Amino acid sequence: MSQLPNCITSPHWWQLINWIADPLGFQDKYSRMYGDMFTMRLNKVSGYVVISNPQAIQEIFSQDSKFEMGRGNYLAEPLVGRNSLMLLDGDRHRRERKLLMPPFHGERLQTYAEQICQITQQVASQWQVGQSFVARTAMQKISLEVILQIVFGLSEGERYEQLKPLLTSWINLLDSPLRSSMLFMKVLQQDWGKWTPWGQMKQQQRQVHQLLQSEIEERRTQGSEARTDVLSLMMAARDEQGQAMTDEELKDELLTILFAGHETTATTLAWAFYQIHQRPEVREKLLAELDSLGENPAPMEISQLSYLSAICQETLRMYPVLPVIFPRIAKSPVKVAGQMFDAGTTFMLTIYLVHYREDLYPNAHHFEPERFLKRQYSAAEYFPFGGGSRRCLGYALALLEMKLVLATVLSQYRLALVEDKPVKLQRRGFTLAPQGGVPMIMTGKR
Repeated sequence: MSQLPNCITSPHWWQLINWIADPLGFQDKYSRMYGDMFTMRLNKVSGYVVISNPQAIQEIFSQDSKFEMGRGNYLAEPLVGRNSLMLLDGDRHRRERKLLMPPFHGERLQTYAEQICQITQQVASQWQVGQSFVARTAMQKISLEVILQIVFGLSEGERYEQLKPLLTSWINLLDSPLRSSMLFMKVLQQDWGKWTPWGQMKQQQRQVHQLLQSEIEERRTQGSEARTDVLSLMMAARDEQGQAMTDEELKDELLTILFAGHETTATTLAWAFYQIHQRPEVREKLLAELDSLGENPAPMEISQLSYLSAICQETLRMYPVLPVIFPRIAKSPVKVAGQMFDAGTTFMLTIYLVHYREDLYPNAHHFEPERFLKRQYSAAEYFPFGGGSRRCLGYALALLEMKLVLATVLSQYRLALVEDKPVKLQRRGFTLAPQGGVPMIMTGKR
């Protein structure tokens, strides 16, 4: 058996507690001790080889077929279901990915762009001059509407009214490190009805499933050919054998999109507003770029703006929503960074440590969008949406949403931070979010 490199010596349970409470501090500490590769243990059985060397990461991405990834995502199954793209490997993964691809690319995005701008207008129009609001909460409202309208195809009616508060409260059950630990510790996954947090979560999940099932059945009877939402396109898609996705597959993929696209986009937008309003020179430069398009520019024209794009890229660099990308498990012995590893070795590629490498990103702790105007980064040097065959399917929609929300809000409203102080990170489920959600105040309209 090959030896795993640089094993952390503290007990596995102590490593797990620290990983849940402060995954970034954990990575900083051990990368300082061990460099680009170290092994952590979050349970009695297996070690995770954490890698932050871009060359080694590129080696892994380029031989993705030698790894299983679905099996490594078992922690997400209670949330997204066993038919989720995240939990699949091999032919099944390829089939599902192919079926899901069309709604997220090409001219479909143009259809969604108008909707994103309208949804943003609706939410922002409720802000009052002199009243504070929490940026992350406001962004959650926008991103939930985007999911409901663009993905689920619901914008009114009884089912929409039931799903909206239900999805919000279900996701908020994971809003702290303590509650998030339910996902990492089997012992906390006890379903005793509403008496336990896990029971509450499962109960709400069943209600969500029932509502989605009713929606799917209704569309099957009424037909949804003319509709452009993601669910309708998923229902119409057929694989090479002419088979459609089953109801269970549809529901699990809808919840995967919800978890992968709602929290993450809202969190990244909150960080973007924080940085733009921390740095007046960034804000001025962005506003000048937005104003250069004149009155009522087309959404897709906005999405091409270079400085706006650089701001989104730099926000995603500094604040990766996931501290590491999904684990990869070697199917057979594999060579990485000149070292042989046994079949069954689990690799964790860390977005965070790569995005803070001083050799790639000088002055890495400073928000500098200009770095993305000066150079191109490879897929192993910058990978906020993961990489290889598992790159996030919805990344183009997520970037479009970020750009259009920022542009719509900033070109119409004057905002300021309530407190001029650094914001800390806090775990929410599998993701990392700004503690306190970034309180802001509207000071006027432009």
